[in-house]
Amino acid sequence: CGAIGRPLWYRLVVSSGAALGEDWMRLRGPGATGVSTDTGLPIHWSATSNVVWKTALPGKGASSPITLKDKIYLTAYTGYGLARPEAGDQKDLTHHVLCLNRKDGVLIWDKTSKALLPDQDYTRGHIDLHGYASATPVSDGESLFSFFGRSGVLAYTLDGEPLWHKTVGTNTYKLGWGSGASPIVYGDLLIVNASIESDSLVALNTKTGQEVWRATGIFESWSTPLVVTLPSGKNELVVNMNGKVLGLEPTTGKQLWECEGVQDYVVPMTVADDKGVVYISGGRGATTRAIRAGGRGDVTATHLLWKLNRGCKVPSPLYHDGLLYWVSNMEKAACVDAKTGELHYYKRLERGAFYGSAVMAEGRIYAVSKKRGTVVLAAGKEFKQLARNYLDDDNRFNGTPVISNSQILLRSDRFLYCIGKQGSSSH
Repeated sequence: CGAIGRPLWYRLVVSSGAALGEDWMRLRGPGATGVSTDTGLPIHWSATSNVVWKTALPGKGASSPITLKDKIYLTAYTGYGLARPEAGDQKDLTHHVLCLNRKDGVLIWDKTSKALLPDQDYTRGHIDLHGYASATPVSDGESLFSFFGRSGVLAYTLDGEPLWHKTVGTNTYKLGWGSGASPIVYGDLLIVNASIESDSLVALNTKTGQEVWRATGIFESWSTPLVVTLPSGKNELVVNMNGKVLGLEPTTGKQLWECEGVQDYVVPMTVADDKGVVYISGGRGATTRAIRAGGRGDVTATHLLWKLNRGCKVPSPLYHDGLLYWVSNMEKAACVDAKTGELHYYKRLERGAFYGSAVMAEGRIYAVSKKRGTVVLAAGKEFKQLARNYLDDDNRFNGTPVISNSQILLRSDRFLYCIGKQGSSSH
């Protein structure tokens, strides 16, 4: 997979997704599971308690932070599309890649770049719900990669020195939603869902930015792809799109299988268990499917295990210990038996839509709503809300929480918060 010759710690991260437990170098952390082994996390917090530090950000964004050792990396945008109806002039739209000190949140560097125009009109469609910095950056432990839709991928050293820039498509955005899928790293490949930009899934060389392969026909997908490890030890790349789910050979992009999917556009990323079963959700009606990966050809009749007319529309589900959870933008919390599709609970929460995906630690599920606090639920088949925590911040929280060193990082449009038990330290 191109990881040969890398340091041992890096090869472990790629193969198992379980090393460097405290470092979340991609969306939803190691293995994209959203599950952390950290302990000592707070259940309750407020604007005046259990906030270790709070940092004002130079711009807005819906991306999540990532962590690597003593640094935090994050993206943002300024200059245009900060408020309706006065969106400003697109020529001023600027992308930011940020590096902060993990211990105290102090901004270390801020690298800016101008957007490739024209971008999505902020006053039309729905891009005002998340803006122009929605993809979570990713790191291979040596470099940093950020994706800004039709403006392309920017690669930096961990110290902020530019390495390369590559566009992956410049189509006019569909449905007025803008871009949203996050890039992932697999060996020496950076894999980008450019469905919105070019109806493609694109793999770039992490060192040079050169295109290695391109899979076309990826329609209406805002879903971050996932590399799934099968019981045989082989890996497959799974991408969820309108109407179907595809399994690809990750080093070449060759299609291996396809399965009936959600008959609508999809946003939530695919998640998987440890047996090669993937779970996909999405669509305006929000449905969920379980599919056994590893097949060949059209596997709808043989590998589609179950379907459920409930699901996530925007956030991604979370798998742990035989159960599938989600807290959705439709203000619903759910727990499903991952083997059978049986719905254990489907509960309406206090009003407040969720765009960020849930994460888990210490048998607790943490899900941040856009404007009505963070819900903490007990893991398990019975619904139990442990807390709903509010911060003194009326900006939107679109990013997925990050668990790092027994603390939680929460990102709003204006601030990055480090939440931890009083007296806790990031070292």
